Amino acid sequence: MIEHEVRTRKSAEEFPIEEHLAYKIAKVAADPVEVPEDTKEMIINRIIDNASVAVASYGRRPVATARVMAQAHPVTENGAQVFGVEGSYSAEWAAFANGTAVRELDYHDTFLAAEYSHPGDNIPPILAVAQHKGLDGKALIRGIATGYEIQVNLVKGISLHEFKIDHVAHLGPSAAAGIGTMLDLDVDTIYQAVGQALHTTTATRQSRKGLISSWKASAPAFAGKMAIEAVDRAMRGEGAPAPIWEGEDGVIAWMLHSPDRTYIVPLPAEGEEKRAILDTYTKEHSAEYQAQAPIDLARRIKATIEEMGKSTADIESIVLHTSHHTHYVIGTGANDPQKMDPKASRETLDHSIMYMFAVALEDGSWHHVDSYLPERAGRPETVELWHKISTVEDEEWTRRYHSTDPNEKAFGAKAVITFNDGTVIEDEMAVADAHPFGARPFVRENYIQKFRTLAEGIVDQAEQDRFLEAVQNLENLTDLSELNIVVNDAAREQAPEIPGGIF
Repeated sequence: MIEHEVRTRKSAEEFPIEEHLAYKIAKVAADPVEVPEDTKEMIINRIIDNASVAVASYGRRPVATARVMAQAHPVTENGAQVFGVEGSYSAEWAAFANGTAVRELDYHDTFLAAEYSHPGDNIPPILAVAQHKGLDGKALIRGIATGYEIQVNLVKGISLHEFKIDHVAHLGPSAAAGIGTMLDLDVDTIYQAVGQALHTTTATRQSRKGLISSWKASAPAFAGKMAIEAVDRAMRGEGAPAPIWEGEDGVIAWMLHSPDRTYIVPLPAEGEEKRAILDTYTKEHSAEYQAQAPIDLARRIKATIEEMGKSTADIESIVLHTSHHTHYVIGTGANDPQKMDPKASRETLDHSIMYMFAVALEDGSWHHVDSYLPERAGRPETVELWHKISTVEDEEWTRRYHSTDPNEKAFGAKAVITFNDGTVIEDEMAVADAHPFGARPFVRENYIQKFRTLAEGIVDQAEQDRFLEAVQNLENLTDLSELNIVVNDAAREQAPEIPGGIF
């Protein structure tokens, strides 16, 4: 890996295009290096993972809305597929519909470093373009490997949330780069596409603050859609603002820290294999990633409390000692009263560690639907326990969160539980059970089981089998429409009706 210094440059300063971060990204994307076998296998895992959560969210309103919008843009030749339905549609709209479906339940893969990210968000736009252009599985693998590589390394080097910019600002460039790889575009074209994609996908974090709306799921889908359009424009000879990151009026100078900040972004050297997807991790639970380990911790503590002959009703207070990110994004440090509101939206509840810890502690389990039902959130004893929970930032947890050593990097917490009789118990968990260093790391059979579980009652058994056979033969697949999944009649009938719009 080569570490690149990225900082603001004055307009009068000599700054050749080859030094622009967007150009360096484009060179990585255009590098014809072969994709290693372990990267290929993990790409298959993540396509399965995305399909799992996409079918599970089929009946949710934001997904139905995005799907109807995509279906208003059919194409007669080639075209991309939309999860759950038959037909061929325009690639950018299929990417929007599928991206929303993948993101809606907050249940697919994650990578956390200087910034947050869900690198699996790269797959819907890259796959949609591959289907639209009639490409094969080998091309798709190359594109997805690049998408993950660029996003993960941007996430390692540049914090967006620190300056209230949404994390999809890293997704637009990574998806554009992945599409560029897949289409065998030249460096100059990818450079322009990356710049355009960044320029059109930089937005504030209000989508993840306060009363969180359905736009949380649509934001990365929109970024993928913009990436496709950016590549299309660049292929037709249109340019982008430049230098997009380093310009005097660019992203670093005015949307991030200031012209005074220098960022270090690692990127593969020429000929270096793309392996960043192996640094990422998926979710066993449908919740913000920083809640994965605390949910598992709560399940473990439930058994401890029962062994003590006590119950959650005996608890006076729970304090979760955790990282800066967890405390300020999904903890009490966010100062969002909605995170303590039993009438809050699902999108808000899955960003409240207080709520999730309370439910997991009571139930000893977590379910992607049942754990968020209004009647579950409004249960009086749950609300009482929920409001006894607070978070505090612990410097050691923050340090481990940012550690570059995978053996000590942690996203968990220490729980200090005080009972009404003064008894105190403590327990902690660094990484979730499903994490590569956790108690039960996810492997292919876990991804398949997740798919089977979430598809139950929504996708018929024969269709499940057909999809799993196709995706596991990805490198030899010549018809990428086989990666689509059609839901059964019952699921279609239960989907909400969406009122008409412009299209």
